[in-house]
Amino acid sequence: MKKNLKMVIILSFLLFLYSTICAISYAQNISTDIANSVFRLHVIANSDSEEDQNLKYKVRDKLLEYMNSICGNCESKEEAMTIVEKNKDTFKQIAINTINEEGYSYPVKINIGNFEFPTKNYGDISLPAGYYDALRVEIGEAKGQNWWCVMFPPLCFVDISSGVVSDESKELMENNLSEEEFALVSDQSDTKIQFKFKLLEFFVDNGLITAKK
Repeated sequence: MKKNLKMVIILSFLLFLYSTICAISYAQNISTDIANSVFRLHVIANSDSEEDQNLKYKVRDKLLEYMNSICGNCESKEEAMTIVEKNKDTFKQIAINTINEEGYSYPVKINIGNFEFPTKNYGDISLPAGYYDALRVEIGEAKGQNWWCVMFPPLCFVDISSGVVSDESKELMENNLSEEEFALVSDQSDTKIQFKFKLLEFFVDNGLITAKK
């Protein structure tokens, strides 16, 4: 009897271990695939003062305006990143000019890298927490609240009144993701999809999914 009980415990543990490994592998693969299709913008204000936060939004608007002018016809994340990399100095100068025009003299630091992001909603599209390639813009001491959006596909221009991402942006995202991955970011009404989304968040929050190498 004790021998059978011991066998049951061992088998249960192995099943649990196998299920955990499979879940982590699934979450890692999904997170990587979604991240590989998305290029984000991350603007950090000098401080949390009302003036610095308003300045952050002005810098954001100018950067997005420029981004849209040079990447409006991009069909892939790689294309968008290549263009931004070539024009990184221009992005920095636009930010500096905007800051100076508003009467401030904060320095600006711009970097393209792989950064951790929390779960964010863009209209009816939700991106799970994880590590994403992004253009990070740090204003002054960069101790204020962050502002995030998606430069590719262009989710920064969500219709605020309706909270709906344009069909063109959805189509670009759908073309760059598998059917299951697109369902994960766009259909939160499905209970099974919601569970997978929460599973992904759990593994990111507990450090089981880390920045890509």
